[in-house]
Amino acid sequence: MKWLVLLGLVSVSECIVKIPLRRVKTMRKTLSEKNMLNNFPKEHAYRLSQISFRGSNLTIHPLRNIMDLVYLGNITIGTPPQKFQVIFDTGSADLWVPSDFCAVQACSIHARFRHLQSSTFRPTNRTFSITYGCGTVKGIVVHDTVRIGDLVSTDQPFGLSTAEYGFKRIPFDGVLGLNYPNISYSGAIPIFDKLKNEGAISEPVFAFYLSNISIERKVIACSGGCHVIVDTGTAFIKGPKSLVDNMQKLIGARPRGSKYCVSCSAVNTLPTIIFTINRINYPVPGRAYIIKDSRGCCYTTFKENQLSPSTEIWILGEVFLRLYFSVFDRGNDRIGLAQAV
Repeated sequence: MKWLVLLGLVSVSECIVKIPLRRVKTMRKTLSEKNMLNNFPKEHAYRLSQISFRGSNLTIHPLRNIMDLVYLGNITIGTPPQKFQVIFDTGSADLWVPSDFCAVQACSIHARFRHLQSSTFRPTNRTFSITYGCGTVKGIVVHDTVRIGDLVSTDQPFGLSTAEYGFKRIPFDGVLGLNYPNISYSGAIPIFDKLKNEGAISEPVFAFYLSNISIERKVIACSGGCHVIVDTGTAFIKGPKSLVDNMQKLIGARPRGSKYCVSCSAVNTLPTIIFTINRINYPVPGRAYIIKDSRGCCYTTFKENQLSPSTEIWILGEVFLRLYFSVFDRGNDRIGLAQAV
């Protein structure tokens, strides 16, 4: 069995491996201090290479941190390989990239798959449509060879977008979903399930049960228990609007446009928000849930979960996952969390 490590996302086999992490100053903070934040993504292409330990069961696939909001990794599709930057998304199950016959602006500014240049391309007559929190993508289902580092899935079904709405400003080309096959919108078998069926790796990802959320020992949400999704494709922490609004009020955040801001000088004094999962506390301090933008506004990373407004479902995105090393064992329907040090 082979392991795949994706910035703390692990596909688990028969044992648990401890991987030490080192806290460093984030790219956002370093570039902001040097007034280089706005131009950096255009001037510096992604140059990290995949690291493989031959003869072992560990593959490390580095992901690129874009402003502490999303994490991208390189994959290739086709023969010869065409490179794409995608989000490794634990909240969805589909793989898709833009097609060369997608004419909308969102596709034209990203890498597009040129199917006529691939000798292993195989079309189908199936279509798909997926709605995310940021927009909608529509397209067709096709087959080709997909590579993640030295992991190779031949004749892998995936989506080619023919139309994208709401994706014009995003820094990634497509999405690689890691969730269960039964939530796939395209009906295609997810790449990690196909790799597992072929004996290449074991299984990733799943959603789990949250006990409560508290600030300064006061329970502010999930008092009777609720459900939560751990989602590497979401930058923020999302929950029901009324509870998120209460959270903003308790930490003293004030609305400014679509954001809630606090005084940057008060960040270190903000209360710690504690997520209690299976009677274990996972604190998220103020410095972790506040982000300073290029205009000097320190805003909170709590947002309304618009996909499930009527039920108490919380989504723990990158804000939470940056603090905790996460092991997803989908084969046994469980997740392991450990503090990143």
